[in-house]
Amino acid sequence: MGLPPKPWPTGQCEELEPLVRRVLAPNGSPFTYTGTQTYLVGSDSGLAIIDPGPDEPGHLAALEAAIGDAPVLAICCTHTHRDHSPGAAPLARRKDAPILGCAPLALDTGEIRADAPFDRSYSPDRVLRDGEQIEGPGWTLSAIATPGHTSNHLCFALEESGALFTGDHVMGWSTTVVAPPDGDMADYMASLERLYGREDRIFYPAHGPAVTRPRQFLRGMIGHRRQRERQILRLLGEEERSVTGLVPVMYKGVNERLWPAAGQSVLAHLLDLERRGLVGRSGDIWAIAS
Repeated sequence: MGLPPKPWPTGQCEELEPLVRRVLAPNGSPFTYTGTQTYLVGSDSGLAIIDPGPDEPGHLAALEAAIGDAPVLAICCTHTHRDHSPGAAPLARRKDAPILGCAPLALDTGEIRADAPFDRSYSPDRVLRDGEQIEGPGWTLSAIATPGHTSNHLCFALEESGALFTGDHVMGWSTTVVAPPDGDMADYMASLERLYGREDRIFYPAHGPAVTRPRQFLRGMIGHRRQRERQILRLLGEEERSVTGLVPVMYKGVNERLWPAAGQSVLAHLLDLERRGLVGRSGDIWAIAS
């Protein structure tokens, strides 16, 4: 899906349902769609802020305007990529609010990464365990562990309305990048299956439009990843290939600017297939396991 025509509703506070509002950050790109969507959950009696986004003055000012005089009871981060969590600390200082949510994570791998780098400044007041809840006046958020895109990824379920805030685990505009070594395809697929077993009414992703038919959408995502896996096995059955040899064939017609990100997910598939004994490698060259 390409980017929609401008103007985008950057900085505007949009009401999505009685307990949910959204403010779009000014960081649109081919990797973030129109930008990171920060969600305000609750009412003037007390709010939770989900994915405060980048530490960008205009975005923080828009969030403060949307919050008004409402007490901020929690600032929740789904994961620690730089387009999601850096705004947590300055917003916490301004609103005297605790930072809750995913565990901190920073990797020093020396590898070139196609997705956003990790936020090394993220320091939560409390890490939420799977199933742990945050409560406010008239609302309850439950943490749902969904590793895969990153090992520390959480979704947040709004129990009162059946909404699920899916961060980057499920996006409304594109498939999610799964970038090793922290991203793990087996974990990602298991997390998709976990959400498929739930009965959420609607998904609110950090990027792209809301998903109004979640289980149908998840079936498509799971099917897409399984198709990519079969495609890799078929191509390797024809001849040995590197990741950079697979990507142009698998993603023919896709903007070449996105090929590095696609290559990360292809590598994640290969590592999963290797663990399952279906492929092997010699250096950078992959082949069907003998």
